[in-house]
Amino acid sequence: MRILVLSTWFPYPLSQGSKIRAYYLIKSLAQKHEVALLAFEDTALEAGWIAHLEQICREVEVVRHNPFTRSRSKTLLGWLSTKPSVALTSYSPEMAARVRRLAADWKPQRVLAFTFVAAPYALQARPVPKIVDIDNLMSPMLHQTYREAQNPVGRLRAWLAHRKFQGYEKWLYRQFDLGLVVSDHDRQTAIDLIGMQPNQVGIVPNGVDTSFHQPLAIEPKAGTLVFNGAITYTANYDAVDYFLREIFPAIRAQVPEAHLTITGATGGASISALSANGHVTFSGYLADIRPTVAGSWVCVVPLRIGGGTRLKILQAMALGTPVVSTSKGAEGLDVEDGNHLLIGDTPDEFAAQTVRVLRDAGLRKSLATRAARLVKERYDWADIGRRFCELMESI
Repeated sequence: MRILVLSTWFPYPLSQGSKIRAYYLIKSLAQKHEVALLAFEDTALEAGWIAHLEQICREVEVVRHNPFTRSRSKTLLGWLSTKPSVALTSYSPEMAARVRRLAADWKPQRVLAFTFVAAPYALQARPVPKIVDIDNLMSPMLHQTYREAQNPVGRLRAWLAHRKFQGYEKWLYRQFDLGLVVSDHDRQTAIDLIGMQPNQVGIVPNGVDTSFHQPLAIEPKAGTLVFNGAITYTANYDAVDYFLREIFPAIRAQVPEAHLTITGATGGASISALSANGHVTFSGYLADIRPTVAGSWVCVVPLRIGGGTRLKILQAMALGTPVVSTSKGAEGLDVEDGNHLLIGDTPDEFAAQTVRVLRDAGLRKSLATRAARLVKERYDWADIGRRFCELMESI
């Protein structure tokens, strides 16, 4: 089968969760089918990255356009439009033209688009079954931001963004034969809030490569915590800010040697506004985060906003690092509090659960063992990829 894949990002290297998801789903398709990849250049690309994907896909094309770069005039136009600003500022006539050309010349039998940014271009290819990987539903996330906003101006802006995105997602996603979400929770949200039909929404969970992510022969350093996520993503920045202001001081009061490492890119994020001190390290982007995560006693996931399922949790579990999370952070994962991880939804609860893990070697071992088993049984990319291919073929 010939499958045209449209990607919001160039899905390599595996520097953030959405790229990881796109990469493994593309790889699973390419093992059985012919895949042509058409991706935006969201960052300056290295020749080796393109060559790597050319070994997987039949064809790789790059549109030299960053959909996340906005001009002031287009942003103003977005405020005056009923569509979300990003839907206008990210639009690329070149991407649309290339999709039409590939659809006419190559005649794909499926078109798969990753996220709402790439989804409109899939509509240029007719009449072929079209699938959109929704990944995260934006309107519920923005509604949560609106509810929690304290500043009246910020609250108004969040409300307007929520209303625009809800209308846009309804218009966009209901034109697809299938929308992919990562959990039962997101599936129900797509049905209830977006108005998609039950047979129009499929579940493809996030996963982890358990052959690559597995416990390492590393002795974790006492008192070490890790947050394995880039703070350039709004939900991650909010989580780190919340943790450093309201949770970490209580942990250090009981475990003075506690030290937090925050992995991932920091470019453009306001580190100076965070309550960081000598007990916090920003590692920056790491080509291989496994030694850092496996070398920590606890992976903390204090997320309060966002959607989807958390690759950071799955990675930590596969590497044998115990996890302490909020309920929001573990949302969509088939995990049990006290069995696979510990949950803390208030600052005091989160701090207490983290201290428990730091002080109890037996608890660390039991959580890590059960979590690693769960990930291998339910969240391995190889198994998810096979089921994903079957879903694509069944349309």
